[in-house]
Amino acid sequence: MVKDRIKNLRDLMIKYNIDAYIVPTSDPHQSEYIAKYYKTREYISGFTGSAGTFAITKNKAGLWTDGRYFIQAAKELEGSGIDLYKMGLEGTPTIIEFVNNEVEENGVVAFDGETYSYADYLNLKNSLVNKKIESNRDLIDEIWENRPNKPSDKVFLHDVNYAGATTEEKISEVRDFMEKNKVDYYLLSSLDDISYLLNIRGLDVDYNPVVLSYVLINKDKARLFVDLKKLDEKIISNLKLNGVEVEEYEAIFEQLQDLDPTKTIYFNPNRVNVRLFNSIPENINKKTGIDFTTSMKAVKNTTEIKNQRNAYIKDGVALVKFLNWVEENVSSNKEITEMDCSRRLLEFRKEQELFIEPSFETISAYGENAALPHYSPSDESPVYLRSKGLYLVDSGGQYLDGTTDITRTIALGDLTEDEKLHYTLTLRSHILLMLTIFKKGTKSSALDIIARQPLWEKGIDFNHGTGHGVGYFLACHEGPQNISPRHNNIDMIPGMITSNEPGVYIEGSHGIRIENIMLCIDKFQTKFGDFYGFESLSLCPIDTKPVIKELLREEEVQWLNEYHNRCYKELSKYLDGKDLEYLKEKTKAI
Repeated sequence: MVKDRIKNLRDLMIKYNIDAYIVPTSDPHQSEYIAKYYKTREYISGFTGSAGTFAITKNKAGLWTDGRYFIQAAKELEGSGIDLYKMGLEGTPTIIEFVNNEVEENGVVAFDGETYSYADYLNLKNSLVNKKIESNRDLIDEIWENRPNKPSDKVFLHDVNYAGATTEEKISEVRDFMEKNKVDYYLLSSLDDISYLLNIRGLDVDYNPVVLSYVLINKDKARLFVDLKKLDEKIISNLKLNGVEVEEYEAIFEQLQDLDPTKTIYFNPNRVNVRLFNSIPENINKKTGIDFTTSMKAVKNTTEIKNQRNAYIKDGVALVKFLNWVEENVSSNKEITEMDCSRRLLEFRKEQELFIEPSFETISAYGENAALPHYSPSDESPVYLRSKGLYLVDSGGQYLDGTTDITRTIALGDLTEDEKLHYTLTLRSHILLMLTIFKKGTKSSALDIIARQPLWEKGIDFNHGTGHGVGYFLACHEGPQNISPRHNNIDMIPGMITSNEPGVYIEGSHGIRIENIMLCIDKFQTKFGDFYGFESLSLCPIDTKPVIKELLREEEVQWLNEYHNRCYKELSKYLDGKDLEYLKEKTKAI
């Protein structure tokens, strides 16, 4: 089937005189998760992973993806005629190198400019040697029979009791930013930023309660461009009350063309697509950078923090019930699979107040499968949990009062010495970051080395970031801060919510990750300045069965015991019977 689609695509390329065609994993807003309508790369390649880019010429076709998906991609591409290019490995050409090698001088390279960011387009334009670019070709649409419809779910309000600030107040803050930076227009394309700014939510994208839309702001008007069929009168009147007008989604392109070319517009080139950029008057003064709203929503207000704490208590209750269920079933030799676990965890979350949906696809991984950091279980290839080794579950929930994300790795029975050692080192890494005190002005990425130290001392490392920003009933993964080896010039400041998730992954054997979500808080002030630290929002016991206590330092043992005391105090009110007994056992001091 994929071979037929590739043939049809090549026929169109010949028809339009196109030498290379590129299909990213993207929508018009450069979202992490995308609606089914925009899964063009998955349609043409058959690869179902969440990240990757497809490129095709007259003679070759390739799929580029990262280490999370090497095994999955190799399996799904088998027999398709598509070559797998493993990003990050030495000797693997980039897409640009591939196109430069395969397309002759003056050849035409094309893509759908509505799903290609302006930043990526600039990189392509500056890197291709003697090639022509066409950015207005959605060839996949021409061959995709029965393409899914664009999402049509209704928009709903995120009440100010949850948001902590009105839409009007947030827009006023944006206008202050515009005035300070001498900006006349602000074009906003990022879906989570728009939902945050306007206190609206939707179900247009799996795992992210956002609405396909654009926003354009000047000193007098704020306009939301959205499918008007998604809005009821209550939403429209609420937006109007907060100074926001509504227009059809596609009207943004004409509105941009009509802007005063003597003025200045601000936008994020990583989130604005090529079609949007091409609609902006050529001579208008352009300022670019990170979206100001991204910095706004990264620092949670007191209402958001209070509500988020409540969400993590509920999530902790669901997790305790789930982990007890897993251990009970395994110890009694009942047949349960990774997918059974994933479904059962969702049921426990659904019991909690204000739960809407998962915040990402649950990673439920037993034994060697946990060595794949972004493993996805399936019913087609069922894996049964046994009373030995380690089981890892990384999951989260979207609640009206917060977004959760947590990983626990538990021992189901006998462990090897390596499993115990690696678990203990991962726990030490986690605690070390949690205990860290740092001075105001510390860049978020600078904290990464602290978490890796216990692992590096033993010559061990992990190939993903230690921490990402977490949204508030929005994207589970959000910026601008991150804790990773990639330099990030963003200060870690009080009010930011960030994950702490070191791990160890031994291919063919086992995987371990321990993740809590942390709130950056003020610690103390001295004559040398302000000092910050972290508070764990996540409340769920960390398995102590695999721990080699002798390897833990005194302050690490103290942190773990105090954390477990807090877990029992906060969660025991909502548990009873066997679940309460399980919590009591799992939070005993070591």
